[in-house]
Amino acid sequence: MIANRKLGRVEQALEILNRCAKTWNVVTISRIKGPLSEEILRQALDLIQHRHPRLNSRIVGSLNSLRFQTEGTPKIALRVVNKLDNCQWQEVVHEELNEKIDSSKGLLRAVLVHTLSEDHVSYLITTVHHAVSDALSCVQLHSEILAYSHKIVSGDPVNPVVSLSALPPIEELLPKWTNGFRGRICGMLLFLRLGFQKIWNRPETLGFEKYAPVAKRRCGMVHRQLDSELTQQLVNRCKQEKTTVQSALCAALMFTVARKIGKGKRKDVQLSCLSYLDLRRRLESIITDEHMGVLASPVMGFHTIYANTSFWELARDVKQHLETVTKHSDVFKMILMSKELIKFFLAVPKEVSATVSVSNIGKVNIPKVYGSFELEEISFAGSNSLYAGVFATNASTFQGKMLLNFVFSQPSISQDTMETLVNNVVSCIIEVCDLKVVFTEKELSNS
Repeated sequence: MIANRKLGRVEQALEILNRCAKTWNVVTISRIKGPLSEEILRQALDLIQHRHPRLNSRIVGSLNSLRFQTEGTPKIALRVVNKLDNCQWQEVVHEELNEKIDSSKGLLRAVLVHTLSEDHVSYLITTVHHAVSDALSCVQLHSEILAYSHKIVSGDPVNPVVSLSALPPIEELLPKWTNGFRGRICGMLLFLRLGFQKIWNRPETLGFEKYAPVAKRRCGMVHRQLDSELTQQLVNRCKQEKTTVQSALCAALMFTVARKIGKGKRKDVQLSCLSYLDLRRRLESIITDEHMGVLASPVMGFHTIYANTSFWELARDVKQHLETVTKHSDVFKMILMSKELIKFFLAVPKEVSATVSVSNIGKVNIPKVYGSFELEEISFAGSNSLYAGVFATNASTFQGKMLLNFVFSQPSISQDTMETLVNNVVSCIIEVCDLKVVFTEKELSNS
């Protein structure tokens, strides 16, 4: 299928990030039990490349005239790595997070990591250009790859794969009022309003432990898991407190940063929180989960933790803000300004975009068993080297267990600092599942 066209504004912005900062591509990691070989995976990748037009495309042209082009696109790149220990998949993920996509050749690459210490256990790691996919799309893509792999290994006939229709630019899927001059004005007014709120609230951040120009920044990652019991306790407690898991994760990250910032000080702490919301159910056109595209939008909130602010009070405050933004359609306005925001942070690399950031796709609704293959874990990470000083996590829940990938820009935040912060977040979640947590001056001075 020929699916050539010009990139939309959001797609252009994400290609700029890929070229200039190796940032914001989506890395998805699956732990798979079963006889997944290079030969089987190669065939499955060929099938999904035929099924998804954008995976059979590449990006050509200068930054001022970028286009998707189908002709001349090679097969999806695949490499195989053998690792002794089952934790060494994280080394491969670090490599993928810090390698930009050569978009002139393709928009997806894959790595199959064989674990030598365990029989028939492997990791499938894909890196997809964010201009053509988001985390939900990538999770669904892994499910499709395993489904095709099952058919191939079992000898079942693979019916002719029907190519999906290519999605238009996200701007054309948004409500009509966002198009044209009115949409640009609404986006610009939101941009100015956020700028005013940032000046007025002066949110504190982790800042820079060490500064480096954009070209020398790297993306680090710390991986953590909440077992099924703790994950369910968190879900239940959120229901009891009339809030959401997304809001609780935001609160956990903000409390952790506030404790670090406020150590030894007696003051209120003002913070900013970036959340990512799925647009699929909010669009006028029906977009199914199988369609690949960037269909998520950021939402910025400003919050203050006072001396007597409880954890669940903060979580409810985040929830209320997200609901208000959705009702007032700001969720659409933010994505309209993505190109301007990206250019701003590239031009002002010492600016910290937010105190914390949470991207949570929630419960992953894909099968666990694919014939002789069993999907044991699946998680994702958005590469981030540009946005320094931000405490960010990418969350997914599969088979009752929450997986958290904390990504950060180095050297603005060191590995040791991030490890400590992540451990404190997990401790905070454990604590709030059992006890009512209140942010106190004593806690500030002792933490």
